[in-house]
Amino acid sequence: MSDKYDISNDKFKQLINSFTYHSPKDDQPERYIHLRDKAKELASDICAMVPPGREQSLAITKLEEAIMWANKGIACGE
Repeated sequence: MSDKYDISNDKFKQLINSFTYHSPKDDQPERYIHLRDKAKELASDICAMVPPGREQSLAITKLEEAIMWANKGIACGE
């Protein structure tokens, strides 16, 4: 199968950055921990205040996703 679209150099660099392991540096580990701790606190509040069910489950999933993207932003953006 041939490539239908060209990939710009900037896009290619972005892909390389996105799919490369970034070992933590400087204060990154502390920031990861801080964000996860805040998310755990909010997740606990959600479970304590929202009836079990789809909505609670989705809220927890979205919170997990938010922390994942925040961590990726720290890892890949610096």
